[in-house]
Amino acid sequence: MSLTARQWLQKIRQLSLPKKVRIMNVCGGHERSITQAGLRTALPDNIELIPGPGCPVCVCPEEDVYEAIQIALNEDVILVAFGDMLRVPVNVSKSEARSLEEARAIGADIRPVASPAEVVRIANEHPDKEVIFFAAGFETTTAPVAAMLAEGAPDNLLLLLSGRLTWPAVAMLLASDEPGFDCLVAPGHVATVMGSEEWRFVVEQHNIPAAVAGFNNESLLAAIYSTLRQRLEDRPFLDNCYPELVSKAGNPRAKQHLYNVMEVIDAKWRGIGVIPSSGFGLREAWQPHDARQKYASYQDEARKRAGKMPPGCDCARVVLGKIYPTECKLYGAACTPRHPIGPCMVSDEGACRIWWSHVRKPAA
Repeated sequence: MSLTARQWLQKIRQLSLPKKVRIMNVCGGHERSITQAGLRTALPDNIELIPGPGCPVCVCPEEDVYEAIQIALNEDVILVAFGDMLRVPVNVSKSEARSLEEARAIGADIRPVASPAEVVRIANEHPDKEVIFFAAGFETTTAPVAAMLAEGAPDNLLLLLSGRLTWPAVAMLLASDEPGFDCLVAPGHVATVMGSEEWRFVVEQHNIPAAVAGFNNESLLAAIYSTLRQRLEDRPFLDNCYPELVSKAGNPRAKQHLYNVMEVIDAKWRGIGVIPSSGFGLREAWQPHDARQKYASYQDEARKRAGKMPPGCDCARVVLGKIYPTECKLYGAACTPRHPIGPCMVSDEGACRIWWSHVRKPAA
């Protein structure tokens, strides 16, 4: 019989822990579950839960967002994107559209979508127009995008791809002088697609406890307990606390589509820089659907942005788990969900937005 959340908490409280143990949760969905349930206040004070690089909207390069804005404004196309992407700001002058939402307000045909199936429907309904899908996301959303192409996308559907892999960002942190965490809770959704074995490097190469977790309190607390036990016993291993959906190999069909349609490339993360082998690009056979092939001029250096965060914005350090959202000077002052300065305040998976909604708001 599986344990309840209360029972897992009791087991955690019975552990003889050192003064502080830092556990990074990679997934934005995990951070939302943790904050909604108030797990930080329920756990012993010496357990520190650190939100990590689990928000694809937050790390989408500024030049990719700017490129999408400019194509939508200057070409006779329909541009579609997942809803959160419409509000991601770029660092431009006040006279320019600083988000896809603002570009839509001044006349660009930009539409939010929830799935690749919706994108295909829009393309079929408008055969006389090019439909450009600005597809930003991690493996969980990039695999269905690959399947959309593999299963036969309409000729008028082009892809402006900004897909990223999750694990290379964690590998970069672990390779640094100060990774900032002692244990890792690996993302359940990504592991459902890619398999739990993708995270074995954390244990084998860095001797750090790791556990894959689901999104309810029981699975998250089981993963936290597992990593704490591993650390106490000095016996790191990769635990799967989400066996209902996660297997070692993941989803073979989803991975087949992903790697048949796309190849792994070096990719830029906003505010962080280039992380080797952390992005997806379309393979040559699928380049007729590549918007960057058709609209190559929008990649000119003069059209690109440096990729830096706006002045004073600490989203990059929040994403890397170096600071908490409330430690950013703009949080709750200049930067709020209604008027976001940085991308972490936009997305439902961004730590700043999550903390604003569920944890801590600055005093009035």
